[in-house]
Amino acid sequence: MNGSCWYECSRGCEYRAPFTGVTYRCRGCDGLLDVAHDLDSLKKRTAGDWKTLFAERAASSEWLYTSGVWGKYEWVYPPVEKENIVSLGEGNTPLLPLARLGEQLGVPDLWIKQCGTNPTGSFKDLGMTVLVSAANQMIATGQPIRALACTSIGDAASSLAAYCAVVGIPAVVFLPRGRVSAAQLAQPVAHGALVVALDTDFDGCMKIVQHVTADGSIYLADSMNSLRIEGQKTVAIELVQQLCWSVPDWIILPSGNLGNVAALGRGFLMMQELGLIDRLPRIACALEENANPLDRSCRSGFSEYEPITAQETLASAVQIGNPVSVERAEKILCAFDGVVEQVGEGELAHVAAQAYGAGFRYYPQAGVALAALLKLRLRGEIGPSERVVVISTEQGGRRTGLTAGYHEQAFDGAQPPPANKIVRLPADTDVVAEWVVQALDQLE
Repeated sequence: MNGSCWYECSRGCEYRAPFTGVTYRCRGCDGLLDVAHDLDSLKKRTAGDWKTLFAERAASSEWLYTSGVWGKYEWVYPPVEKENIVSLGEGNTPLLPLARLGEQLGVPDLWIKQCGTNPTGSFKDLGMTVLVSAANQMIATGQPIRALACTSIGDAASSLAAYCAVVGIPAVVFLPRGRVSAAQLAQPVAHGALVVALDTDFDGCMKIVQHVTADGSIYLADSMNSLRIEGQKTVAIELVQQLCWSVPDWIILPSGNLGNVAALGRGFLMMQELGLIDRLPRIACALEENANPLDRSCRSGFSEYEPITAQETLASAVQIGNPVSVERAEKILCAFDGVVEQVGEGELAHVAAQAYGAGFRYYPQAGVALAALLKLRLRGEIGPSERVVVISTEQGGRRTGLTAGYHEQAFDGAQPPPANKIVRLPADTDVVAEWVVQALDQLE
């Protein structure tokens, strides 16, 4: 594989760097780097030809194209050699219509992009396959990289550990102690990662991992590394392809470190530049009110940004008070006429329970996005006839505290219905039969 792409400063400096070394920031202004592609070269293939090619690859049984990321490798990371790609068949996740839930929320044309069906259960796999493949190639060409490291509240750790395990690269993950579910903690441990629990929050872990990776011998696998962004942008391409290249009116996604906002925008902008779409959707960045520095920045027109100390939240994956990709996200929101919406614990618990009642196996971060959707709809920001896609970034079921707590009415501000209490009855056939009839009568 070959192609022309490079690193450039996300703030617009003239700094450029090749993919031959370990680098994450602009040497001029210390801003984060983006991956830039030679779009003139990519335009040699028409928009129609790209659509045909992507469709053929998505239907192919060839190993490389079982990945929704590497089926678009020219748009993602063309310098990597095929033998160095590390893939678990990520991407190509379903786009599901949820008409019943949409009716309840006042948006009948509602869709869920279910990224939780990725190999380790989250959208982080889309970025990690690119980053670990790039590291694998650097190691193969003699770069002295001893290990890969990241900070995580669960999903990124699981993803990094899995992809590193495929090729035997050591992985180190830093977790805030006591803030990761047992199911999520089990994955990196089982994959053989070096797991370090620190007595701090996610933002504290981020400071430590940047220090540990400063000399380049340990490769940084956090989302400040722009290779993660390149893989995650394929979500935008996939969902538009699944809608027959029709662009939805709105995309709503839960956000923590804000790399997913940047990635989604980059995917849409690239499709527009290459002629595959002729308009952009609006983007809504959904935040939990206990971790909302971007909401505060948005109210000032993105002129004032202050990191905060994030408070405990049910949606632990977005419990980040100083997101590293804030500048990238602000740029995307401005380009997409985007909005930022924050929600409270009770709001996300109630709407998430509605989702479960409509057949969608939610998790707390998806609840944040759905609660934001409801608030935007009630305020009239989103119209009743608009097409809305919510990005579900993780697999449901790994964090059961929200589900059980809601139905036990443990959250302030959550409306009581449709809490579903467990009924205990004696093992008496007549009593049970009578109760079932009465319960069904109440539903009618």
